[in-house]
Amino acid sequence: MESSIDRLQHLNSATPGEAEQELLKCCGSRNWAQQMVAARQYRSLEELIASAERLWWSLEPRDWLEAFHSHPKIGEQKAAAETAAEAQQWSVAEQSGIRNSAQQTLAELAKLNREYEEKFGYIFIVCATGKSSEEMLAILRQRLTNEPGEELRIAAAEQAPGPRPWQAAGP
Repeated sequence: MESSIDRLQHLNSATPGEAEQELLKCCGSRNWAQQMVAARQYRSLEELIASAERLWWSLEPRDWLEAFHSHPKIGEQKAAAETAAEAQQWSVAEQSGIRNSAQQTLAELAKLNREYEEKFGYIFIVCATGKSSEEMLAILRQRLTNEPGEELRIAAAEQAPGPRPWQAAGP
């Protein structure tokens, strides 16, 4: 099993194209991945994460939307954009809280996912790790009440690397 130091060394020594493909597994924004490649050499995992977060918040909304496109909808396993098998496995693991959900809950998630996408123009993005389907459904209901500009910022924060806004000071 490869350690985080080994993976960091691999990222630092990879060709630009290889490094970009590895980074796209984590975030589907090509602009973000290209900027991350250009910012190499990373001396530590902390430096990599700090750079990832700083670059994420420097992106334009269209870059965030591109990244959102590489995520499956909550309750689904396939993203709209082509993604690496490894990224798909991460999404399945992240959404493990909905595996044994009641059919009614899954149906409500699907319905509200459609409403969200119709209202905002992109899929509902939430850090699903450790959340049950009922928790995600409650979050989705609440976020449907947001204004579009506010919601885009919240969705971007859910996708962002590093600490979540409620865990530490914002960007």
